[in-house]
Amino acid sequence: MSDQPEDTAATDPQSAIDAQGEQRRTELDDRIFDHNAGDEQEGIPFVGAGPGDPRLLTVAGKELLAEADLVVHAGSLVNSELLEEYCDHAETVSSIGKDLEELIPLMRDAHEDGDNVVRLHSGDPAIYGAALEQMDALEHEGVPTYFVPGVTSAFAASATLRTQLTLNEVSNHVAFTRPQGETLTEEDDHIGEFVEMGDVTTCIYLGTHAVAETMDRLIDDGHDPEIPVAVVYHASWPDEDVLYGTIGTIGEKLDEAGYRASAMVIIGEAVTGAGYERSYLYDGWADRGPDGDGAGGDASDDETETTDDSANPDTTEATQ
Repeated sequence: MSDQPEDTAATDPQSAIDAQGEQRRTELDDRIFDHNAGDEQEGIPFVGAGPGDPRLLTVAGKELLAEADLVVHAGSLVNSELLEEYCDHAETVSSIGKDLEELIPLMRDAHEDGDNVVRLHSGDPAIYGAALEQMDALEHEGVPTYFVPGVTSAFAASATLRTQLTLNEVSNHVAFTRPQGETLTEEDDHIGEFVEMGDVTTCIYLGTHAVAETMDRLIDDGHDPEIPVAVVYHASWPDEDVLYGTIGTIGEKLDEAGYRASAMVIIGEAVTGAGYERSYLYDGWADRGPDGDGAGGDASDDETETTDDSANPDTTEATQ
């Protein structure tokens, strides 16, 4: 790739973020209607690296990394094996320890020099990735950007646990959340509310260090200490570890294991994979016929012809 200049033009990310946000309030971006999520587009892609295992990187992500001259990645949050396998031909720069005032000129200048730049986030960049502020700052300076989805750690964790996050008659909702701390006030911590609902699977990001405190608060607020909890450390990584417990026991188990970061915490009955009811989707197809009229037929035909989610509440769950 071309050499980066020693001095880059000053950038004011906050002004750019404010300007892009104001523009977004008043008009829709035409690219929303011009491209699908898997399309390769003009500009810098913000690619989800997935939860850890290089094999869980998407095909689109692999193709973009294969063409990259510069990969700005999320440091140790991205598996080094993935970087070695897919980025060994490119210059790689860790974003850890760099602020926007440094990252934006780095990516902007490389793009303007004609280099293919990829911004590689861990998991999916749309979930706790702080991607949009980087994209807005780049867009404000004339550099197009776009998202490339990745597999988030909650999905890798559910695969490890051999269960679903949604289960008929057990969990109809999923909450992606984080606990109170330096960046989230007590008033903005809604974990207790999700647990109170009963049929919610609560997936806690960025909260490994605070599991004991979170569980203590739930107990103090009157929640059942026997509600199941699973903690999956480094989901899909070679050193992955799984801890099972309850609201009343998982804090002590995690403290004994010594994990303080990089774990997915999942609260709810779906963790066990037990107690669910047979779904409507695969119930009685043999009696319905290809047109749903009871004339018999192949179930796969009916599955592809179902177009109304309200008529089949399990369609989205079964086909995602």
